Amino acid sequence: MAMVVTVARLPYSSAVDITRRRARLVFNSLSAKFTSSSSSSSAFTSRKLVLYSKPGCCLCDGLKEKLHAAFSLSSPDPLHDVDLQIRDITSNVEWEKAYQYEIPVLTRVLPDGTEEVLPRLSPRLGVEMIQKKIAAAFRQ
Repeated sequence: MAMVVTVARLPYSSAVDITRRRARLVFNSLSAKFTSSSSSSSAFTSRKLVLYSKPGCCLCDGLKEKLHAAFSLSSPDPLHDVDLQIRDITSNVEWEKAYQYEIPVLTRVLPDGTEEVLPRLSPRLGVEMIQKKIAAAFRQ
């Protein structure tokens, strides 16, 4: 018996988003078996992060690499289901005004759709520590 999964095409700001979306397709189709669309279970609520960056930013590129590695780590509180969206601040005047001197900026998308800026992650942090800090941010 074949399972058919329909995926809606959404606009993405970078090729990284597309790669992450494809990698999560299997997980999302499996988790859909355990939750219904009308379910309000907090065990499978969507966990989303937004990374504000710009091309040519070595701190941004370093954080992107560490985030992707942190998402693949096995741990008691894994981040495999986190949806990471990378936003180029040069493509939006408001983002550029807000974050031009602060990038990389990582935000957590709250259930109501607003964003909460997370504390700045040091470029010296290891992947394991980044994973722990992000997991802790989602527990708050």
